[in-house]
Amino acid sequence: MSKILIIEDEEAIADLEKDYLELSGFQVAIENRGDVGLKKALEEDYDLFILDLMLPEVDGFEICREIRNQKNTPIIMVSAKKDDIDKIRGLGLGADDYMTKPFSPSELVARVKAHLARYERLIGTGVQENDIIEIRGLKIDKTARRVWINGEEKNFTTKEFDLLTFLAQNPNRVFTKDELFKEIWAMESIGDIATVTVHIKKIREKIEFNTAKPQYIETIWGVGYRFKV
Repeated sequence: MSKILIIEDEEAIADLEKDYLELSGFQVAIENRGDVGLKKALEEDYDLFILDLMLPEVDGFEICREIRNQKNTPIIMVSAKKDDIDKIRGLGLGADDYMTKPFSPSELVARVKAHLARYERLIGTGVQENDIIEIRGLKIDKTARRVWINGEEKNFTTKEFDLLTFLAQNPNRVFTKDELFKEIWAMESIGDIATVTVHIKKIREKIEFNTAKPQYIETIWGVGYRFKV
C-alpha cells in the first residue's frame, strides 16, 4: 500500500483529500504545519507528497527544495495562487506537478496514481541513484554536477567542480600542482601550475568557513594539496 503525506494547513481540504485517497487504497498522513511536515517528510518513508504552498513556519517552496535535495519521491504542489511565476518556481524546484485550487478530489487521485505509476516504472527500469560524495557538510552530486555546503548550493565552474571532485575522491593523498594540472587539464603543466593555485583559492572561498584554516583542502607546503577526511 502506497504511503502519502499531505502537508496542508486548511484542515477541511486536507481531510477531503485524505478521504478520497484512502477510498482509492492509499495510506495517508496529514501535517498542518510546514516545519513539522518537512521534518516528517525527511525522516520517514513516503511514496508521494502533496504539498500546499502557503504554510505556517516553512512555506511549500522551501519544503520542496529540501525534499528534492535528499529524495526523488514524487511531489504534487497545490495552491490557490494562479500566477504562472509560482508554477514555474515550484516546478523549477523539483515538483512533479502543480494543481491550482479549487480542483476536484477525483482529479487529484488520478494524478497521484499517474505519478506513482511513472515513478515505479522508473525505479523498475533500474534507474540508478545519483553518484554522491558527502563529507562533513559538503555534498557533491557527481551525476548532476552540483555542490552544497551545509545545505546551501554553491555554483562551480567546470574545472572547479572537476578539481574538487577529484580531490574528494582521493582523500588523504597529497597531489603536487603538476599532478593536478595534468589530471584536470589533461596536459603537462609546462610552467602553468599557477592555474591550480587560482582554482584551489576559488574552491576554498566557496566551501571553507575560514579560508585561512581550511577544513577540507589542506596545503602541504612545498608539495601540493590534500583533501582531509
